[in-house]
Amino acid sequence: MSTIAYIRPDKLFDAAQEQLQLINSYAIANNIVIDDEFVDQISQNRRISERTHVTDYFQSRKDSTIIIYDVWVLSTNIEDLTQMLTCMLKNRFNIHIIKQSVIISDNSSVMLVLGLIDQLRQVMQSESKRVIGRPKGSKSNSKFDIYINEIILFINEKKSVSEMARLLGVSRSSLKDYIDSRELKQVAGGSLLPKVPENAEQEVIDTIACPNTKGEF
Repeated sequence: MSTIAYIRPDKLFDAAQEQLQLINSYAIANNIVIDDEFVDQISQNRRISERTHVTDYFQSRKDSTIIIYDVWVLSTNIEDLTQMLTCMLKNRFNIHIIKQSVIISDNSSVMLVLGLIDQLRQVMQSESKRVIGRPKGSKSNSKFDIYINEIILFINEKKSVSEMARLLGVSRSSLKDYIDSRELKQVAGGSLLPKVPENAEQEVIDTIACPNTKGEF
């Protein structure tokens, strides 16, 4: 069974780099080894029927663990999100969702899964909450991005920036700027992760909004 980090940038939410930072931090904090990173730059806001590169990928990796930042990474369309979650759970995926600090599987409570879907519904229906990503601006790609996992490993091994630069064959000053701008020391230490609630699953369920007689919650 493999562990996959799935990252999909969306103009309304977090950029790929912010998602990758949090996923790396989560994996380190939970002693998880990521076998594959799928950075989906193609999908954007396409419907699932147009995202065959995604569906084919997941169909070939049944019984896997997938780590995502939030459910919108799978889709911001409620119908497509429901279909994706249904099919992934049917194919025995374990889905780690960092923002809500929950893991869902085919044994999870129906209310938990519905709660996650309803959270996205509420966000997408509320204009004031449409941009919910981390407050920092999106970062441009860097030539050091291909080394990010090695750099995090080096940080955990307490290597100096000079030693890292020598091992990677890059400029020390440029590497230091990259580590600082990407907050990689915080990533390595797990400090970027949201605080885990005492009962994360119940907190998700409690966010479900039910309409009253006026059609409003």
